Amino acid sequence: MRKQIAAANWKMNLSHHEADSLLDQLLATEYHLSSNQAVIFAVPAIYIPLAVQKLNGKPNIFIAAQNCHQKANGAYTGEIAASMFASVGVHHIILGHSERREYFAESDSELAEKTEAVLAIGSTPIFCCGEPLSIREAGTQNSFVEAQLKNALFQISADQIVKVVIAYEPIWAIGTGKTATSEQAQEIHAYIRSVFAAHYGQNIADQISILYGGSVKASNSKEIFSQPDVDGGLVGGASLIVTEFAAIINALKS
Repeated sequence: MRKQIAAANWKMNLSHHEADSLLDQLLATEYHLSSNQAVIFAVPAIYIPLAVQKLNGKPNIFIAAQNCHQKANGAYTGEIAASMFASVGVHHIILGHSERREYFAESDSELAEKTEAVLAIGSTPIFCCGEPLSIREAGTQNSFVEAQLKNALFQISADQIVKVVIAYEPIWAIGTGKTATSEQAQEIHAYIRSVFAAHYGQNIADQISILYGGSVKASNSKEIFSQPDVDGGLVGGASLIVTEFAAIINALKS
Protein backbone atom coordinates (compact mmCIF):
# COMPACT_ATOMS: atom_id res chain seq x y z
CA MET A 1 0.00 0.00 0.00
CA ARG A 2 1.19 3.52 -0.74
CA LYS A 3 2.46 5.62 2.16
CA GLN A 4 -0.42 7.50 3.76
CA ILE A 5 0.71 10.93 4.93
CA ALA A 6 -0.58 13.75 7.11
CA ALA A 7 1.68 16.73 6.38
CA ALA A 8 1.37 19.88 8.48
CA ASN A 9 2.32 23.10 6.71
CA TRP A 10 2.67 25.75 9.40
CA LYS A 11 3.46 28.43 6.80
CA MET A 12 4.62 31.71 8.43
CA ASN A 13 2.89 31.26 11.77
CA LEU A 14 3.63 30.99 15.51
CA SER A 15 6.20 32.48 17.84
CA HIS A 16 9.00 30.27 19.18
CA HIS A 17 7.08 29.78 22.41
CA GLU A 18 3.90 28.87 20.53
CA ALA A 19 5.77 26.43 18.28
CA ASP A 20 7.39 24.78 21.30
CA SER A 21 4.04 24.45 23.03
CA LEU A 22 2.25 23.09 19.96
CA LEU A 23 4.87 20.39 19.40
CA ASP A 24 4.68 19.36 23.06
CA GLN A 25 0.90 19.16 22.89
CA LEU A 26 1.00 17.10 19.70
CA LEU A 27 3.50 14.68 21.20
CA ALA A 28 1.23 14.27 24.23
CA THR A 29 -1.89 13.70 22.11
CA GLU A 30 -3.09 10.21 21.31
CA TYR A 31 -2.86 9.16 17.69
CA HIS A 32 -1.86 5.91 16.06
CA LEU A 33 0.54 5.38 13.16
CA SER A 34 0.90 2.11 11.30
CA SER A 35 4.00 1.20 9.31
CA ASN A 36 2.58 2.66 6.08
CA GLN A 37 1.58 5.98 7.66
CA ALA A 38 3.69 9.08 8.25
CA VAL A 39 3.29 12.51 9.82
CA ILE A 40 5.37 15.38 8.46
CA PHE A 41 5.79 18.78 10.10
CA ALA A 42 6.80 21.55 7.67
CA VAL A 43 7.79 24.25 10.13
CA PRO A 44 9.29 27.70 9.47
CA ALA A 45 13.04 27.34 8.88
CA ILE A 46 13.92 29.17 12.08
CA TYR A 47 12.07 26.50 14.12
CA ILE A 48 13.70 23.50 12.45
CA PRO A 49 16.29 23.01 15.24
CA LEU A 50 13.46 22.99 17.78
CA ALA A 51 11.46 20.46 15.76
CA VAL A 52 14.53 18.26 15.21
CA GLN A 53 15.24 18.26 18.93
CA LYS A 54 11.70 17.22 19.81
CA LEU A 55 10.78 14.90 16.94
CA ASN A 56 13.89 13.20 15.58
CA GLY A 57 13.78 9.49 16.29
CA LYS A 58 10.01 9.37 16.74
CA PRO A 59 8.64 6.50 14.61
CA ASN A 60 7.09 7.62 11.31
CA ILE A 61 7.37 11.32 12.18
CA PHE A 62 9.44 13.60 9.96
CA ILE A 63 10.34 17.27 9.66
CA ALA A 64 10.12 19.20 6.39
CA ALA A 65 11.29 22.53 5.08
CA GLN A 66 8.76 24.75 3.30
CA ASN A 67 11.09 25.64 0.42
CA CYS A 68 14.71 25.50 -0.68
CA HIS A 69 17.01 27.06 -3.26
CA GLN A 70 17.86 25.15 -6.41
CA LYS A 71 21.61 25.71 -6.10
CA ALA A 72 23.86 23.72 -3.79
CA ASN A 73 25.70 26.83 -2.55
CA GLY A 74 26.72 30.31 -3.61
CA ALA A 75 26.02 34.01 -3.27
CA TYR A 76 22.26 33.76 -2.69
CA THR A 77 21.71 35.85 0.42
CA GLY A 78 18.81 34.70 2.54
CA GLU A 79 18.37 31.38 0.74
CA ILE A 80 18.85 27.84 2.09
CA ALA A 81 20.08 24.87 0.06
CA ALA A 82 18.52 21.43 0.29
CA SER A 83 21.85 20.02 1.49
CA MET A 84 21.83 22.48 4.40
CA PHE A 85 18.46 21.18 5.55
CA ALA A 86 19.68 17.60 5.20
CA SER A 87 22.74 18.39 7.30
CA VAL A 88 20.49 19.17 10.28
CA GLY A 89 18.23 16.14 9.85
CA VAL A 90 15.54 17.46 7.49
CA HIS A 91 14.93 15.25 4.45
CA HIS A 92 11.49 16.39 3.20
CA ILE A 93 11.03 19.70 1.36
CA ILE A 94 7.82 21.27 0.04
CA LEU A 95 8.26 22.59 -3.49
CA GLY A 96 5.99 24.73 -5.64
CA HIS A 97 3.33 25.57 -3.09
CA SER A 98 0.71 27.78 -4.69
CA GLU A 99 1.76 30.68 -2.48
CA ARG A 100 5.35 30.34 -3.72
CA ARG A 101 4.13 30.27 -7.30
CA GLU A 102 1.83 33.29 -6.82
CA TYR A 103 3.83 35.56 -4.51
CA PHE A 104 7.36 34.66 -5.59
CA ALA A 105 6.70 33.86 -9.26
CA GLU A 106 8.21 30.39 -9.11
CA SER A 107 8.12 28.83 -12.56
CA ASP A 108 7.86 25.20 -13.64
CA SER A 109 11.45 25.32 -14.91
CA GLU A 110 12.68 26.63 -11.56
CA LEU A 111 10.74 23.92 -9.76
CA ALA A 112 12.28 21.30 -12.05
CA GLU A 113 15.71 22.47 -10.86
CA LYS A 114 14.62 22.43 -7.22
CA THR A 115 13.19 18.92 -7.56
CA GLU A 116 16.42 17.64 -9.06
CA ALA A 117 18.44 19.36 -6.32
CA VAL A 118 16.37 17.73 -3.56
CA LEU A 119 16.51 14.28 -5.16
CA ALA A 120 20.26 14.60 -5.79
CA ILE A 121 20.98 14.63 -2.05
CA GLY A 122 18.58 11.78 -1.29
CA SER A 123 15.80 13.89 0.19
CA THR A 124 12.07 13.78 -0.59
CA PRO A 125 10.30 16.54 -2.53
CA ILE A 126 6.67 17.21 -1.68
CA PHE A 127 5.69 18.68 -5.03
CA CYS A 128 2.59 20.87 -5.13
CA CYS A 129 0.28 21.34 -8.10
CA GLY A 130 -3.22 22.69 -8.53
CA GLU A 131 -5.49 25.13 -10.28
CA PRO A 132 -6.99 28.56 -9.46
CA LEU A 133 -10.73 29.18 -9.47
CA SER A 134 -10.78 30.55 -13.04
CA ILE A 135 -9.32 27.32 -14.39
CA ARG A 136 -11.72 25.19 -12.35
CA GLU A 137 -14.70 27.22 -13.56
CA ALA A 138 -13.51 26.82 -17.16
CA GLY A 139 -13.31 23.06 -16.67
CA THR A 140 -9.68 22.90 -17.78
CA GLN A 141 -8.15 21.84 -14.46
CA ASN A 142 -6.92 18.49 -15.80
CA SER A 143 -4.81 19.95 -18.59
CA PHE A 144 -3.59 22.75 -16.30
CA VAL A 145 -2.34 20.35 -13.62
CA GLU A 146 -0.95 17.95 -16.22
CA ALA A 147 1.18 20.75 -17.66
CA GLN A 148 2.55 21.60 -14.20
CA LEU A 149 3.57 17.97 -13.67
CA LYS A 150 5.05 17.44 -17.12
CA ASN A 151 6.99 20.70 -17.15
CA ALA A 152 8.55 20.24 -13.71
CA LEU A 153 8.84 16.49 -13.17
CA PHE A 154 8.96 14.48 -16.36
CA GLN A 155 12.68 15.04 -16.85
CA ILE A 156 13.43 12.70 -13.93
CA SER A 157 13.68 8.92 -14.09
CA ALA A 158 11.15 6.34 -12.93
CA ASP A 159 13.49 5.43 -10.06
CA GLN A 160 13.38 9.06 -8.92
CA ILE A 161 9.69 9.82 -9.48
CA VAL A 162 8.60 7.16 -6.97
CA LYS A 163 10.51 9.14 -4.33
CA VAL A 164 8.39 12.27 -4.97
CA VAL A 165 5.24 12.96 -2.96
CA ILE A 166 2.59 14.91 -4.89
CA ALA A 167 0.31 17.39 -3.12
CA TYR A 168 -2.70 18.49 -5.16
CA GLU A 169 -3.94 21.92 -4.07
CA PRO A 170 -7.19 23.32 -5.42
CA ILE A 171 -6.07 26.93 -4.98
CA TRP A 172 -9.68 28.07 -4.81
CA ALA A 173 -10.09 25.99 -1.64
CA ILE A 174 -6.99 27.14 0.28
CA GLY A 175 -7.90 29.31 3.25
CA THR A 176 -11.33 30.02 1.82
CA GLY A 177 -13.29 27.47 3.77
CA LYS A 178 -14.32 25.91 0.45
CA THR A 179 -13.38 22.30 -0.03
CA ALA A 180 -13.55 20.05 -3.03
CA THR A 181 -16.07 17.27 -2.51
CA SER A 182 -14.59 13.86 -1.92
CA GLU A 183 -15.74 12.93 -5.42
CA GLN A 184 -13.95 15.97 -6.92
CA ALA A 185 -10.81 15.11 -4.97
CA GLN A 186 -10.88 11.51 -6.17
CA GLU A 187 -11.50 12.56 -9.77
CA ILE A 188 -8.46 14.87 -9.99
CA HIS A 189 -6.23 12.53 -7.97
CA ALA A 190 -7.12 9.65 -10.28
CA TYR A 191 -6.34 11.87 -13.26
CA ILE A 192 -2.96 12.85 -11.79
CA ARG A 193 -2.15 9.18 -11.31
CA SER A 194 -3.16 8.47 -14.90
CA VAL A 195 -0.75 11.17 -16.09
CA PHE A 196 2.11 9.40 -14.31
CA ALA A 197 0.91 6.03 -15.59
CA ALA A 198 0.93 7.26 -19.20
CA HIS A 199 4.55 8.40 -18.88
CA TYR A 200 6.11 5.97 -16.39
CA GLY A 201 3.73 3.00 -16.41
CA GLN A 202 0.92 1.96 -14.09
CA ASN A 203 3.20 0.12 -11.67
CA ILE A 204 5.21 3.28 -11.02
CA ALA A 205 2.10 5.48 -10.80
CA ASP A 206 0.59 3.17 -8.19
CA GLN A 207 3.59 3.75 -5.91
CA ILE A 208 3.28 7.56 -5.81
CA SER A 209 1.55 9.10 -2.80
CA ILE A 210 -0.81 11.91 -3.80
CA LEU A 211 -2.02 14.19 -1.00
CA TYR A 212 -5.04 16.50 -1.02
CA GLY A 213 -4.31 20.05 0.11
CA GLY A 214 -7.37 22.28 0.25
CA SER A 215 -8.87 23.23 3.62
CA VAL A 216 -8.52 19.76 5.12
CA LYS A 217 -10.00 19.60 8.61
CA ALA A 218 -11.13 17.01 11.11
CA SER A 219 -14.71 17.10 9.90
CA ASN A 220 -13.94 16.24 6.26
CA SER A 221 -10.63 14.34 6.40
CA LYS A 222 -12.08 10.85 6.88
CA GLU A 223 -14.31 11.11 3.84
CA ILE A 224 -11.62 12.66 1.63
CA PHE A 225 -8.91 10.22 2.71
CA SER A 226 -11.22 7.25 2.10
CA GLN A 227 -11.04 7.86 -1.65
CA PRO A 228 -8.85 5.25 -3.39
CA ASP A 229 -6.42 7.70 -4.98
CA VAL A 230 -6.15 10.12 -2.04
CA ASP A 231 -3.20 9.22 0.15
CA GLY A 232 -3.58 11.78 2.92
CA GLY A 233 -3.40 15.54 3.13
CA LEU A 234 -1.21 18.63 3.13
CA VAL A 235 -2.83 20.54 5.97
CA GLY A 236 -2.60 24.27 6.61
CA GLY A 237 -4.62 26.06 9.30
CA ALA A 238 -5.98 22.90 10.91
CA SER A 239 -2.44 21.70 11.61
CA LEU A 240 -2.04 24.56 14.10
CA ILE A 241 -4.87 23.16 16.26
CA VAL A 242 -3.87 20.08 18.25
CA THR A 243 -7.24 18.35 18.35
CA GLU A 244 -7.88 19.03 14.65
CA PHE A 245 -4.56 17.70 13.45
CA ALA A 246 -4.67 14.64 15.72
CA ALA A 247 -8.10 13.76 14.26
CA ILE A 248 -6.71 14.24 10.73
CA ILE A 249 -3.82 11.87 11.50
CA ASN A 250 -6.27 9.29 12.80
CA ALA A 251 -8.32 9.63 9.60
CA LEU A 252 -5.49 8.25 7.44
CA LYS A 253 -6.11 4.90 5.79
CA SER A 254 -4.40 2.13 7.74
